[in-house]
Amino acid sequence: MMAVSILGELEHEAAITRKLLERAPEDRFDWKPHEKSMTLGRLASHCAETLKWLDVIVNQEVFEMDPGSYTPFQAGSHSELMEAFDANVESAKEVMHNQSDENLLANWKMKTGGQVTLEMPRIGVIRGFVLNHLVHHRGQLSVYLRLNDVPVPSIYGPSADETG
Repeated sequence: MMAVSILGELEHEAAITRKLLERAPEDRFDWKPHEKSMTLGRLASHCAETLKWLDVIVNQEVFEMDPGSYTPFQAGSHSELMEAFDANVESAKEVMHNQSDENLLANWKMKTGGQVTLEMPRIGVIRGFVLNHLVHHRGQLSVYLRLNDVPVPSIYGPSADETG
């Protein structure tokens, strides 16, 4: 039953995220609002890759993060960004289908350099580390769009650019 709830949430948030990613201007992928900020292209790519993590969370008990060998996804074009996002949404939905409550309640760990950096039931990791993480970065992306004079779509209600 928990998987059904997560699937509904995932589909809802993915649809909103897709609206923002569709508007990410390829000619501004190198733009960033501050020296310490990600570029627009990297931020959009991060939003596109986030749902890919569900497979590891649901199908492995422990994930060993090696920052030295991790290469984040970086879309080279708008079409590549959208293709990756759509593929990751479909993969996440497939992974969540038929997940048992028992598996979703089981503890999951992420280790970095052999040290546990995150440990909690999978359901908490999915909500906090994946879905909330996606929503957070999607919020940043909406600001990036606004600062580039790109109309911001309706997210949880009307935006200044759309009424629905």
